Amino acid sequence: MDEDATTAGGAQVASRGSYSERLTAPLRWYVQGTMLLATLWLAMIVAIPSVVAWAVTAALAALGYAMLFRLGSARIAVTGGELLAGRARIPVSLLGGAEALDAEGTRRVLGVDADVRAFLLTRPYLKRSVRVTLTDPDDPTPYWLLSTRRPERLARAVESARTRS
Repeated sequence: MDEDATTAGGAQVASRGSYSERLTAPLRWYVQGTMLLATLWLAMIVAIPSVVAWAVTAALAALGYAMLFRLGSARIAVTGGELLAGRARIPVSLLGGAEALDAEGTRRVLGVDADVRAFLLTRPYLKRSVRVTLTDPDDPTPYWLLSTRRPERLARAVESARTRS
């Protein structure tokens, strides 16, 4: 696999173990938002002046699509000796093991087995995740839980980066 190989879903995995993925919102959310806007427009167009209905619909569309875009702007990457998750970053030298979790494991870690001190970068449309333990004695955070479309690849990239550091 070459260094800039891209897989479906926006994940990039390089041959030297780096990883990059953008947690984009699914297309169906945009479609459902558009259908909701159309319904609201139809209700407003019969009740208020059309200029106001169009203006309100345009404002709601801009707000709704901006929220969906923002939700899908989070990035997870293992590169340059760091694990990046959204705006958070940590050197791989401070990481313990990385465990790929299936949907049930993710549900448990988010529920009954949750630790309130954990760092979470989760998305409701991604059911699988990776739990990365931290070994920094000065950091009270026990682990990072990261939603991902490819948990096995992310866990391998973290483990590979750890062994190289």
